[in-house]
Amino acid sequence: MAESDPPSTHDPIRWVSTRDAARKLGITTRTLYRLIDDGQVPAHKFGRVIRLKDADIDAFIASSKIQPGTLSHLYATGLDDAAEE
Repeated sequence: MAESDPPSTHDPIRWVSTRDAARKLGITTRTLYRLIDDGQVPAHKFGRVIRLKDADIDAFIASSKIQPGTLSHLYATGLDDAAEE
């Protein structure tokens, strides 16, 4: 690096394979490909190889956080009351 070059303020990009990304997310690679194809997870194709930025995976995880009180449609409210009788 020459003295006139500014210091790098960016961390180097950490590229992750689809296999490692799927493991990190706890899903199958098939599900990951679906998320990529739906535009939910950004990915890059270099020739025949698909890679993801580790930072993009972390951002997807953060954006997938469930807000409290949003899952009531997944459990029945009347069944618990009937079981107690």
